[in-house]
Amino acid sequence: MLGDCGMQDREKKALRKHSVSLCKELVVDELLVQTLQADGILTDNMAEGILAEQTSQKKSWRLLSLLPKRGPRAFSSFCAALRETEQQHLCTMLTEYLERDRERCVDSPLPLPTQDTTKNKRLRTHESMEMCLDADSPVTTAVLPCTHDFYLSHFQQAYRMASSPRGLALVISNVTFDPTALDLDKRVGGEVDEEVLRKVFTELDFTVIVHRNLTAQNMRACLEQFSGRPEHRMMDSCAVCLLSHGVEGAVYGTDGQLLELDWLFQTFDNAHCPQLQNKPKMFFIQACRGEEMDCGVDQSDGSERTQSPGCEERDASRESETKEREEREREQLRVKLPQRSDMICGFATLKGTAAMRNTKRGSWFIQELNTALRHRARDTHIADILVQVNGRIKQREGYAPGTSYHRCKEMSEFTSSLCKDLFLFPKYYPKN
Repeated sequence: MLGDCGMQDREKKALRKHSVSLCKELVVDELLVQTLQADGILTDNMAEGILAEQTSQKKSWRLLSLLPKRGPRAFSSFCAALRETEQQHLCTMLTEYLERDRERCVDSPLPLPTQDTTKNKRLRTHESMEMCLDADSPVTTAVLPCTHDFYLSHFQQAYRMASSPRGLALVISNVTFDPTALDLDKRVGGEVDEEVLRKVFTELDFTVIVHRNLTAQNMRACLEQFSGRPEHRMMDSCAVCLLSHGVEGAVYGTDGQLLELDWLFQTFDNAHCPQLQNKPKMFFIQACRGEEMDCGVDQSDGSERTQSPGCEERDASRESETKEREEREREQLRVKLPQRSDMICGFATLKGTAAMRNTKRGSWFIQELNTALRHRARDTHIADILVQVNGRIKQREGYAPGTSYHRCKEMSEFTSSLCKDLFLFPKYYPKN
């Protein structure tokens, strides 16, 4: 039971003052809600009601409307939940406001000088920015919403994307490896990638499932269970993210055994995953594909030249065409699908080369993917987003003077069997 005393007025004021920013930037996912439940701030019914809201902003608004009524510990518990879910910048915003409000309320017959107050504000803002820059998780802006006009002008040429949730998203993140299996170092910074993907796919209205530090056998079992989930039938897409050490064509489990990527794609193909037939399936692989370091080359001043090889076309004979036509007429017409289609896979690096990872901010590829999804998913289909990611990765260089990593390069790539444009239409829900 909650105490008789409610939230303090100055805490309510802090929430009201920053309600717009909170609604735009707050990520209300299962982890944050469960943290508040465990602390006794939210009941089970309240938690279910919040998570049932269709959009990220509606979830945020419902939570913020409940908090002032949930007792004297609600504000401090909310701040603790923000820290737990890597939203420290929002926690800092609220606590700094309380600090400034406390200074304004000191027992003094005279108001605080305007000049001093301004200096204090600037100092705190500077300190806050430095803390964010040094934090283990990148500071993120909210996913920009798709507009009504854009949806109307593009949805007919695109995959259907109207379900809520848009789909299920699975993140398997291997950070710590068995030291007796292989010489696989801890992937310091990998936990940042995991959190970044959880947040961005939650804001894109995916139900995100995270599994950490799995052996190769457990990865297979997890992926098979995920591909067979009946919820896929009611949703319009799915996403799978694998974060681990790797080699060309495979990623490592924590036991040093390999999971073949071809097996992964087969698990989600039209034969093995019928509930996702004709629906887009996204894969993102953050792993090395070899040990070669891309040291880059000096750019020449000459213009780029490309040469396209010739192609040969071979027409089938009339006799073969006639036979095929007769066979089609004899059998009942039935729509068939290729074994594998409607997939797109983004790789952090090229075949044979190593992937770059920052120990504080995570991998280059996941950083740029996160940024591109947040800024451009509103009006750009996934294939073009991955082209933009390629462009950003191409510009990056390692900075580690005195080591082999200094000025090293990376080049991401993707493969696609998509048959339509894949727009996620973030935060837009057509009225059926």
